[in-house]
Amino acid sequence: MRHGKKGNHLGRKTAHRRAMLANMACSLIEHKRINTTVAKAKALKVFVEPLVTKSKEDTTHNRRIVFSKLRSKEAVSELFREVAPKVGDRPGGYTRVIKLGSRLGDAAEMAMIELVDYNETYGVDKPKKKKSTRRAGKKKSSDSETTAQPKEAAAKETKKEEPKAEEPKAEEKKDDKKEE
Repeated sequence: MRHGKKGNHLGRKTAHRRAMLANMACSLIEHKRINTTVAKAKALKVFVEPLVTKSKEDTTHNRRIVFSKLRSKEAVSELFREVAPKVGDRPGGYTRVIKLGSRLGDAAEMAMIELVDYNETYGVDKPKKKKSTRRAGKKKSSDSETTAQPKEAAAKETKKEEPKAEEPKAEEKKDDKKEE
């Protein structure tokens, strides 16, 4: 039975698995995205997200904890200097796993794991474009009520004028008939 055995062992001994996850985490911090198998990406997500949370508060103690996991001075300094300020307001979920399909050699399910705040293709920071229409927009101020009344009155006047314009034509027709 596997009571209390949480996490994927990835077919490796403990020391090999920890070293592999530390190397993958250093690569992820350095390059901001890496391609790997789905199982390794999920294990890496569980490994690296607590480290990013620790990096939000820059203390000597937190640096030592992160260094004990990563074992790379450059990765720790980049995590605390560049990544942490960018994710400072995010409450969690610093990585994203995107499945890519299967690998040709052994048909292993591949995935890309990336830091969420470093992806420009999703366009989170792009401003939304205003939709322009050809019709005139209504004003939302109190002036619109006062301007709407004269427009309505002008519309009624034009409607009243139109039948008057037609009446002389009808009279002209009657006059033409009488003359014949």
